[in-house]
Amino acid sequence: MYIPAKYAETRTEVLHGLIASHPLGMLVTHGPDGLSADHIPFEVSAPAIDAPLGILRAHVARANPVWQRDGAGVMAVFQGEQRYVSPSEFEEKAISGKVVPTWDYAVVHVHGSLRTVDDPAWLAALLERLTNRHEAAQAPPWAVSDAPRAYIDKLMAAIVGIEIRIDRIEGKWKARPPRATA
Repeated sequence: MYIPAKYAETRTEVLHGLIASHPLGMLVTHGPDGLSADHIPFEVSAPAIDAPLGILRAHVARANPVWQRDGAGVMAVFQGEQRYVSPSEFEEKAISGKVVPTWDYAVVHVHGSLRTVDDPAWLAALLERLTNRHEAAQAPPWAVSDAPRAYIDKLMAAIVGIEIRIDRIEGKWKARPPRATA
């Protein structure tokens, strides 16, 4: 990704914050038919000794061939807030007219290798964490235990875990605050 220095965001906690607040990532892989993109909700772990930039974790349908690319280099893209910026928002418009429209956005690219996790205990823990996080604002929140155990077991057999140890993470924050209107 092209990142002019003035738009570069390098603080891991800020980059992880965008992922946490916009967890639907676009996982880009290269397979037998070329590039492929899968849209998958991820969780991001905090940096640790064995993963100084953190780890992305998710699950996919067993029918999705992406999990069979174990060991492949991948990129996950997370997009935060974005908006069109009209020339009318720039003071320079009234002065010289030398302005053009632009687009403001925040984006994070994560690079690493895909690891398949076909472990029921790992998957169960991931599903509990994801559910608890995303249901927290619901009244009342749904829990995995609200569904019949046999049903959950059947669905869990149809998914596979994936993990991406973050080898490189880059962020671009191209944004300006909206101009106040009177």
